[in-house]
Amino acid sequence: QVQLVESGGGLVQPGGSLRLSCAASGIIFNMYAMNWYRQAPGKQRELVAGKTSGGTTNYQDSVKGRFTISRDNAKKTVYLQMNSLKPEDTAVYVCNARRWRNGLIDYWGNGTLVTVSS
Repeated sequence: QVQLVESGGGLVQPGGSLRLSCAASGIIFNMYAMNWYRQAPGKQRELVAGKTSGGTTNYQDSVKGRFTISRDNAKKTVYLQMNSLKPEDTAVYVCNARRWRNGLIDYWGNGTLVTVSS
C-alpha cells in the first residue's frame, strides 16, 4: 500500500519560513519524481516544485529564489523549504510521487495546510 504523508504545515507570519516534509512508503522511492503541488481556496491545483529521480529540479516562477525542494532517498522523504513566505502562498500543499512505466503512475498525499497571515 502506497502512502505519502505530509507534515510541517501551519500558521506563519509574512516573511517567515516553514519546512514541509513528505514521507513515502510502499514505493521504490528513488525511481519516482517527487513533486509539491498546492491548492488555494477557489483555485486549481498548481505545481510548486519538483525533483526528478535524477536530481533535476523545477520551480513555479512565483516561488523561485524562495522555495527549495530536496529529497533524501535513504529516508524516502522529500522536503520543501519555504522562505520569505507571502500571504499568496497560503494553500494546502500536497505531495506527489510520479513515474512513467507503461503509462503515468501518480500517487498523492492528503496535504498539509500552510497559512501565511499576520
